[in-house]
Amino acid sequence: MPSKAHDVAVIGGGIVGLAAARAIALDSRASVVVLEAEDSLAAHQTGHNSGVIHSGLYYRPGSLKAVNCTAGRDAIYRFCEQNEIPHERCGKVVVAATAEQLPALEELERRGRANGLQGLERLNEGRLHEIEPHVRGVGALHVPQTGIVDFTLVAEAMGRHIREREGEVRTACRVIRVSDRAGIRIVHTAGGDFECRHLINCAGLQCDRVARLCGVEPDLRVIPFRGEYFKLVPEREHLVRHLVYPVPDPRFPFLGVHFTRMIHGGIEAGPNAVLAFKREGYGRLSFSPRDATSILSYPGFWRMAAQYWWTGSGEMWRSLSKTAFVRALNALVPELETTDVERHGAGVRAQAVSRDGSILDDFHILEGERMLHVLNAPSPAATASLSIGTQLADQAIERFGLERRSATESSGS
Repeated sequence: MPSKAHDVAVIGGGIVGLAAARAIALDSRASVVVLEAEDSLAAHQTGHNSGVIHSGLYYRPGSLKAVNCTAGRDAIYRFCEQNEIPHERCGKVVVAATAEQLPALEELERRGRANGLQGLERLNEGRLHEIEPHVRGVGALHVPQTGIVDFTLVAEAMGRHIREREGEVRTACRVIRVSDRAGIRIVHTAGGDFECRHLINCAGLQCDRVARLCGVEPDLRVIPFRGEYFKLVPEREHLVRHLVYPVPDPRFPFLGVHFTRMIHGGIEAGPNAVLAFKREGYGRLSFSPRDATSILSYPGFWRMAAQYWWTGSGEMWRSLSKTAFVRALNALVPELETTDVERHGAGVRAQAVSRDGSILDDFHILEGERMLHVLNAPSPAATASLSIGTQLADQAIERFGLERRSATESSGS
């Protein structure tokens, strides 16, 4: 038998789903349950990302990414301080390796200022050498707002807040199907059936499939891209002092291989962006017949591949060849050698691709009858999560007719 009917069921226990459920629990009188497929929270994109608190530098001013990243960044810093979560506002440098990249660097600076970033500093070659002696470039941009954190700890704190407000967080509840009965939606999961009046889909790598289970055709498909990381061996960690990024290729939503300090110590290098044949597979040999068929049967994939096959083949080669991967890193740190790095895990990015082959760049939220579906929430979604969660909660309160708490009641956690 189903459990009691909740006002809102949130599918997905990653950081975006938890932030949405938390905001609903804080800002409304609605009962909320989070349904997570895995045995723990933050098991996929949240728990496998690089842990960077992004500044908001890259995103088109006025876009959902820009607005939510800027607001979310400050909210994440406050959240970490209030909940005693280790974090560091360490800053980063974005490096132009050649003179041809300087105009793109100038455009990044313009975007950053338009997005409200303070303290941006253009660095000439000499100044770059002062703060990053081993990094090569003809110019750079220093971004002080960037930071690092363990987003799994952030997600777990959000889960605690939901429970403290009498919400439920249920793991091992992978959604199997969704049905309706007399105005009540029943979410059938591996961990039992759950009744709800309204539903928010934050299923990440499975979001398009969950939408279809709910009777919604999103007209896009999630194409998974695996990002593989290396880690600098301890005796070579001195080669990098900050987070160090290249000027990104504006045609793609990926930032290029870069160096990231980690909050628990060490320097990560990567990631690449290689097509993955399993949505939740983190090894180079991970393969799912279902997921592979989903990719190869989709016209949008082939249209995308026709445009970017050369870039994709380069990413595949870097996945197979450590030497090629390090050669890409040498554009930033020339003295790095293959013996200076070792393999260090991977993540999988859920990238929405439309039927015409377009890569969706911005966050994408689709409304349905008594439903909201988050269908594209790539980086900087973790940074922006508290802001996205508040936006989703506001939409839910308005569209679902939920009773809002007073300002006094909402304050707390």
